[in-house]
Amino acid sequence: MPKDLAKYAAEKGVKYFMVSYTDLFGGQRAKLVPAQAINDMVVDGAGFAGFATWLDLTAAHPDMMAVPDPASVIQLPWKPEVAWLASNCVMEGQPVKQAPRNVLLSVIAEAAKEGLRVKTGVEPEFFLLTPEGDKVSDPFDNAVKPCYDQQAVMRRYDVIAEVCDYMLALGWEAYQNDHEDATGQFEMNWKFDDALQTADKHSFFKFMMKSVAEKHGMRATFMPKPFQGLTGSGCHAHISVWDLDGKTNAFADSGKELGLSDRGRNFLGGIMKHASALAAITNPTVNSYKRINAPRTISGATWAPNTVTWTGNNRTHMVRVPGPGRFELRLPDGAANPYLMQAVIIAAGLDGVRTKADPGRRYDIDMYTQGHTVKGAPKLPLNLLDALREYDKDKTLKAMMGEEFSAAFLKLKHQEWASFVSHFSRWEHETTLDI
Repeated sequence: MPKDLAKYAAEKGVKYFMVSYTDLFGGQRAKLVPAQAINDMVVDGAGFAGFATWLDLTAAHPDMMAVPDPASVIQLPWKPEVAWLASNCVMEGQPVKQAPRNVLLSVIAEAAKEGLRVKTGVEPEFFLLTPEGDKVSDPFDNAVKPCYDQQAVMRRYDVIAEVCDYMLALGWEAYQNDHEDATGQFEMNWKFDDALQTADKHSFFKFMMKSVAEKHGMRATFMPKPFQGLTGSGCHAHISVWDLDGKTNAFADSGKELGLSDRGRNFLGGIMKHASALAAITNPTVNSYKRINAPRTISGATWAPNTVTWTGNNRTHMVRVPGPGRFELRLPDGAANPYLMQAVIIAAGLDGVRTKADPGRRYDIDMYTQGHTVKGAPKLPLNLLDALREYDKDKTLKAMMGEEFSAAFLKLKHQEWASFVSHFSRWEHETTLDI
């Protein structure tokens, strides 16, 4: 962790720092700060008009200061004269409670009170499109079952290998890259880490992937469902909880079902208990619900859940336990805010630990073909409005995430929904013109 960023800049040849923060809608906002001025920014922050981004602030609010976290610094591998810094938002000396990184920091502190340290890994899926975004960038990528297509991944070798080389150089321990289940879709993986570090890396990865794709004349999108009939982009989260020393996995118990300890089951129970509400954050856009409530895709499966169920090593459920001491939440999608996604997982799981929540019955069936036989398991929300209503009803989860954040998020997302329903679509003309 560099204590003196100006010294770091001199040693690394950095001319500018991107002092960056993420707003409520996942938008990344930044100011480009000369290296000579960076140490002042660490003390006072870079000034922003919060109202100009997706935060629930007005034009009359004071300056919002983005105070960079020196521990988060990443030198841009594709432009080494620039370094990126994740920042915490402050206004008049106080944390902006609705700012996503602050929300995550607060929830992490709550978990620490219980002696728990949450570690996560993410699996971001994305499409490589033409610059206009209307079709996949590779015209030969058109197989019915394109997942793991050897030829297709090699035709995009230049982009994928460049980003993977950068992750390896950054010490992220990248370990695999593949073509995913939709044409034009890919996934890249790196080692799990503490939740805050994973969120920072996830945020930077999206920035890096988009930048490198643009350099190669393409457009990378993390949109959950950019094409009807094709599998959507998820962002599966692998979750384990450790003692504060980070050495003992509190989820692992070889004597228990699937190797999941009692506290692990309780944490999972919290995820199951709050699933319909946390979907508003893990699946935060109108388009998100085209992925989790989609009909069968061209490849034969959506690979997305639509019911609140859990299982062993079975990818057709919302949660799977692929091995001892961890589980995978398959609900989040590519639009999930990197910080809020981690925060809501921890918040729901922590409530489960505190209340000793039971995750309920485990199902080992194929949910895509036998899901209709499951009785009593809640269906996930059908649309963003339903998800927002579920979140608003969940007083415990709202309190865990922070009342100020929850009010701001619900307000802006309801505005987004209102904008969507006021939009006149082609579908309306095609189905109603001759009524």
